[in-house]
Amino acid sequence: MDVMPQQDPESRRPSQPSQPSPEGPRPPHDATPGADPYVMPAEGATAVPPPPPTLRTTLRRAAFGAVAAGVLLAGALVAVPDGKDDRPKEPGPVERAEAAATAGSPASLSDLTALIGDRQKWVEAHPADAPSWATLGSAYVEWGRRSADAAYFGRAEEALKRSLEARPGERGNGEAWVGMAALANARHDFLAAKRWGETVRKQDPKTWSVYPVLIDAYTGLGDVKAATEATEKFGELRKGVPALARTADLYRGQGWREDALATAREAADRATAPAEKAEALHRLGELAWERGEPEEAVAQFDAALRTDAGHHASLAGKARALVALDRTDEAVAAYQSALTKLPRPAYALELGELYASLELDGDARSQYEKLAELLEQAKAAGVDESVVQARYESDHGDPAVAVELLRGQWKKQHRSAAVADALGWALHRAGKSEEGLEYARQAVDTGVRNASYAYHLGVIERELAQYGPARRHLEEALRTNPAFSPLDAPKAREALESLGEPPPGGPGDMQPPPPPPPVPSPEPKREAGPEPKPEPKKEPKRESPKPEAPAPVPSKTAPAPSKAAPSSPAAVEADASKSP
Repeated sequence: MDVMPQQDPESRRPSQPSQPSPEGPRPPHDATPGADPYVMPAEGATAVPPPPPTLRTTLRRAAFGAVAAGVLLAGALVAVPDGKDDRPKEPGPVERAEAAATAGSPASLSDLTALIGDRQKWVEAHPADAPSWATLGSAYVEWGRRSADAAYFGRAEEALKRSLEARPGERGNGEAWVGMAALANARHDFLAAKRWGETVRKQDPKTWSVYPVLIDAYTGLGDVKAATEATEKFGELRKGVPALARTADLYRGQGWREDALATAREAADRATAPAEKAEALHRLGELAWERGEPEEAVAQFDAALRTDAGHHASLAGKARALVALDRTDEAVAAYQSALTKLPRPAYALELGELYASLELDGDARSQYEKLAELLEQAKAAGVDESVVQARYESDHGDPAVAVELLRGQWKKQHRSAAVADALGWALHRAGKSEEGLEYARQAVDTGVRNASYAYHLGVIERELAQYGPARRHLEEALRTNPAFSPLDAPKAREALESLGEPPPGGPGDMQPPPPPPPVPSPEPKREAGPEPKPEPKKEPKRESPKPEAPAPVPSKTAPAPSKAAPSSPAAVEADASKSP
């Protein structure tokens, strides 16, 4: 847009004098002959001509002019060689997306869209270009994952197969194999992702791009050792923000909060690209939420959204934290916006439970119906959302269905903390608390600081009359995050209150307070002891310390070292007490 003031064309002075007419120039009537017709006549002191310069001044001016002309000419040659502008060109969206992929960082959705369009046009004209097909397939995977549009996974699979047809992986097309591993992770098929990734690593251990997909696969399989080794190797091959982000996630999964926070902050400080910065800020928000600091979480999620408005996962994270701050109207709006832009089944379940906690039963049912639709869409696209579906079935549907789904996950070697926790809770809800105890303990023993895991374990332990451990884990859940769930956090407080304060006497006497008026324990214990074995009356004083009746009391808190909870004395006694 021209911002110069407009003038009458006739009033502008031409860059060069026009050709004289045959009659000669027509000076103004008051101008002297031969004067420039475009120069106003001098007035006042300027009308007096200056004295002629001396010879010395003339020579000095000539020398200075020559030097200045040389400098200007040299500068012009350096600045614009051959008449072209040599300034660095601003990278376009395709170049930015390619640079992000090369660095191992996320690209913005707009740049990713541009890259997909560019590669689509290219492969139409060059169908045998294996690297371009691999790039297109990997971009489809990333778009499908970050937009929650599983339909793109089918396109990704087709593109990656075209790439492998043009050039097999054994002939140097490892990037297509990496793309297939990323696709398997996006579909939650972690065993297939592991096979693809380990094939690439075996062929070339220094291919850094394979380690992020291996980390995701090992994490989904619950193989903490392998995930740790892959994270360390990735950090050796690809230093910078991507490695810091992966290391922070590793620390978080092991419950090392301080290390995770310090590493995540360093990643956020060093991130420069908007999408990369937003991802780092989102991670800080998640860590703040898990620590039970909803105000800090909202601040970090807002910062992520200001940095990259397309980071829709931060909308759901913000909604979760707003619930904890009792700003439920804002939370509902944030959840609805997140689901519109990023329709993940987990978000639909969370919103449904929020409605239920507000006693909006009709809205809750509608949201659960929406969840069912999303689960069907995911299944049609080959995405396994069994864990989310099982969480719904355990608390709002049929727990037996949840158990069946999660046993299938366990058989697939999907043995992460999330699957172990969900299976333990589903078994408890299906009336199999003794079996569920083992899985719930396994989830908590990973070290991850998740309030829901501790809550589930505490409730199962209370059901099995293990009151000491139950009290400890319920307290841990509320201490970790007092508002971890709009439905379960109030239930955790109620369960803890029902246990009461631990009685004096140490861990061996940590029993729930008996119903009104407490029965004195010493007399019954002494009388009950001799009845089972009346024959040893020769030493009555030594017989009282050996009664069989009190023996099961400490065993109610003792089965922790043993994983075979169903066969423990406490479980047998609990079952016997329930039987009519």
